[in-house]
Amino acid sequence: MDSPDDKELVKQSVAGDLQAFERLVHRYQDRLTHSLEHALGSREDALDAAQQAFISAWRNLSGFRMDSAFYSWLYRIAMNAAISARRRQRISTTPIDRSDDGAGFQAEDQRPDADPAYQLQAEERVQLVRSELLKVPEEFRQPLVLKEIDGMSYEQIADVLGIPVGTVRSRIFRARKELIERLQRRTEQ
Repeated sequence: MDSPDDKELVKQSVAGDLQAFERLVHRYQDRLTHSLEHALGSREDALDAAQQAFISAWRNLSGFRMDSAFYSWLYRIAMNAAISARRRQRISTTPIDRSDDGAGFQAEDQRPDADPAYQLQAEERVQLVRSELLKVPEEFRQPLVLKEIDGMSYEQIADVLGIPVGTVRSRIFRARKELIERLQRRTEQ
């Protein structure tokens, strides 16, 4: 049996079918959390924003006009929730090192990327990029994350953020430029 599309699940949810809404949650929770984690810089903030977005979406589902994708509408709700939470907290978040601490013995691997020093350097580079990405103003960072991390098209990003495609392109260009400049300054230090 084919899985119902988002619009059908929204219609069923508005009619009171909680299982239909649960299917939407399962369909998008990982994608939304992943996107938010890169946009906000913290898994905890991303999980909080995603949870708030699903609650808000459930409460306001009858207001969804179906002229855009459900995920676009949900993402806007999540980002608005995250921005509101940040304003309330007035504290900056710093990404926590999420490297796994493997316990146990492993056979020696001769590949260069298996070297712990190489892995440490790679993790440091990732943390540097994350840290500098978080310093890029949010209006530029969001489209860049949606393009580079989520692989969305310019049109999808425009739909998610509610801005013209040309604005998406210019914001991504500016975000890339600023990120590169920040990384160059950090590596020259």
